[in-house]
Amino acid sequence: MPINPADVIAHRDPFLFVDEITELVPGVSARGTWHLTGDEAFFQGHFPERPTLPGVLMCEAIAQLGAVALLSDDRFSGKLPLFGGIDSARFRHQVVPGDTLELSVEMTKLSARAGKGKGSATVNGKTAAEAGLMFIIADTA
Repeated sequence: MPINPADVIAHRDPFLFVDEITELVPGVSARGTWHLTGDEAFFQGHFPERPTLPGVLMCEAIAQLGAVALLSDDRFSGKLPLFGGIDSARFRHQVVPGDTLELSVEMTKLSARAGKGKGSATVNGKTAAEAGLMFIIADTA
């Protein structure tokens, strides 16, 4: 049964970029989707004649999925994962209104205070983006 990411992470509309979690191994990996309707505000200005999903938002969607994987692990429940860096980001395929982004992320290194992961976003089997993520694990208070 799909998991609602808003049940796990603090992000909310208009900055929640994962619609559902389809697979989850807490603290290890996750898969999810983001359905782009074309009604998203960023398409109005990026670009008016050729709406295109910004690559930085694909990285954010991958990071949000990673946050779900991390926060689903009891060791990190109640924490706040924050971006520490993006490594080797590559954008390989244009994403447009109507596309569904299939997201995947895998944690590659975790400690009590920080971690690393790698993820990708695909559309119809074509890689749209891939990136390595570094994050800091902060207390919420």
